[in-house]
Amino acid sequence: MLSYRHAFHAGNYADVLKHAVIAFVLDYLKQKDKPFYVHDTHAGAGRYLLSDAKAQKTGEFKDGIAKVLAAADAPAALAPYLEVVRAMNKGELLHYPGSPFLTRELLRDHDRLFLTELHPADMALLEQLFARDRQVRVEKADAYETLVAKMPPKEKRGLVVIDPPYELKEDYQAVVHAISDAHRRFATGTYVLWYPVVERARIEAMMAAFKATGIKKQLRIEQGLLPDTDQHGMTSAGLLVINPPWTLKAAMDETLPWLDKVLAKGAGQYRCEWLVEE
Repeated sequence: MLSYRHAFHAGNYADVLKHAVIAFVLDYLKQKDKPFYVHDTHAGAGRYLLSDAKAQKTGEFKDGIAKVLAAADAPAALAPYLEVVRAMNKGELLHYPGSPFLTRELLRDHDRLFLTELHPADMALLEQLFARDRQVRVEKADAYETLVAKMPPKEKRGLVVIDPPYELKEDYQAVVHAISDAHRRFATGTYVLWYPVVERARIEAMMAAFKATGIKKQLRIEQGLLPDTDQHGMTSAGLLVINPPWTLKAAMDETLPWLDKVLAKGAGQYRCEWLVEE
């Protein structure tokens, strides 16, 4: 249950999409002066060294963030995300932000970040990274129970990021229940759920379960470098965004074809569609 380490996959194409959307949502929240709260349920290590043996073993970042940084004319929707990545790397691409570091870089002085993580090694890295940061709280706690317990935040504005490892089949049901319960307490928050497409039927069953919750404004964004297959391995990755910024769909309609051209030479697959409209 605790064997997953994101360091092997940091900066891959799935990270590019996920972190670009997170940064876009945060940039949108910052349009109002009122403070907001970010809750990251599966925080990981916080940030990653791409020269590390784990990242070098898979080299997934070379077909993800490395290609995006090298490409010209990136869509405006990628700007908040790419600004953070570039600021971490003065020249050679050596560092990559996990969602906690990315979020922290985009917070203002009056916003808050709450992180939960169970993996002991990643937890230690998180505590070290944010040891003296008064705007960030880190807890070793169950992701789903803590999420529901913390809702609603005192700010009444915010983003929830849910990025499970999906090592257990139960995760596909657990995220539906957790988000549904959290949404009942905090219906105006934005929820960003990441998912891998390893078995298409399992993802479609999860989407059907989300649709059956009755929650409105569910936007599905997905990208893959390869067609679906019956073989083992992730062919696509996606995000289900509940209460997205009203500008997000149009931004992704522009961004996804560009990412497909840069990352898959136009041979991949992508979608941006309403699972449930308003």
